[in-house]
Amino acid sequence: MSMNQISEYYESAIDLLKELIRTPSFSKEEDQTAAILEHWFQKHDISYKKYKNNVYAFNKHYDENKPNLLLNSHHDTVKPNGSYTRDPFKAEIVGDKLYGLGSNDAGGALVSLMHCFLHFYSIENMPFNLIMAATAEEEIAGVDSLRGLLPILPPIDLAIVGEPTLMDLAIAEKGLVVFDGKVSGTASHAAHPNDDQAIHKMIPVLQWFKELRFEKVSKHLGEVKTTVSQLQAGTQHNVIPSEVKFVVDVRVNDCYKNQEIDAFFQENAPCEMQARSLRMQSSQIDEDHALVQAGLQLGRNTYGSPTLSDQAALNCQSLKLGPGDSTRSHTADEFIFTHEIKEGIEIYIKLLETYINTVA
Repeated sequence: MSMNQISEYYESAIDLLKELIRTPSFSKEEDQTAAILEHWFQKHDISYKKYKNNVYAFNKHYDENKPNLLLNSHHDTVKPNGSYTRDPFKAEIVGDKLYGLGSNDAGGALVSLMHCFLHFYSIENMPFNLIMAATAEEEIAGVDSLRGLLPILPPIDLAIVGEPTLMDLAIAEKGLVVFDGKVSGTASHAAHPNDDQAIHKMIPVLQWFKELRFEKVSKHLGEVKTTVSQLQAGTQHNVIPSEVKFVVDVRVNDCYKNQEIDAFFQENAPCEMQARSLRMQSSQIDEDHALVQAGLQLGRNTYGSPTLSDQAALNCQSLKLGPGDSTRSHTADEFIFTHEIKEGIEIYIKLLETYINTVA
């Protein structure tokens, strides 16, 4: 891999990212960016397929007898918040910063992975297949995201999920369960005594959640984090409501399955609890896995990620890795440093080269 080649990939990646930023692609509305991605594959003579707004391709010498390594990132975005001072769709470079909605989350990772895929697309006799999937609806964990694409793809044995990690190796990722809780009481007029008032009964419930600790602590993800994040009760000042509804956000470490968390609450919670979904599991990859070891050889650090991604849809070991910084995601005036994209392409390619040399 020559520096000229990296420079060519970099220039191409910047152009593609600018085009994606200029094209609104809110979750469930990604058809125009999907068309841009299709055109990119056509331009590089790469055979591709499309499912809904997910665009994917296999390496040229795909062999169904070899294991499959998935390269995945998403092209949908959240909507810009009201604090933007720049046009979120302008794709403006100022100094070393490329501004724009989706630049950091996760456009930089997506275009870097796509050029990594391009680099390996025509190579023969690789020990594994490469599948590139540019997917939709990641921001809402939608049914037509990677989750919906996976049943169409051949079985995935290993995956690299492109998200902003400063190109460090996120070898674990917390899962998520959202619970709807309810505490019931007796409705009455506010002027009369009521010993069964739902709002008062909610006080020890909140204290129970505040003091709750799960026993198993993960080396990379720490404790399970339980947060009461929403409360709803009452309709007018003189009516004591019959119930308090609330929401509990539970970030699950890799010591537990979501089903275990649900079972614990059903047995122990001092209130009614109903899980919205149990499908967003925690993710991990063994520290001694050859892919992780390849990253360590390149001087990258490992850590556990508190944020959710399409890793939650995968049933195989996976690594979250990409240019950009997670703390910039969903913020006003989102940006990515242009040098981060060049570094991303180079490290992705070197990572796979090192991994190939290990497993070949």
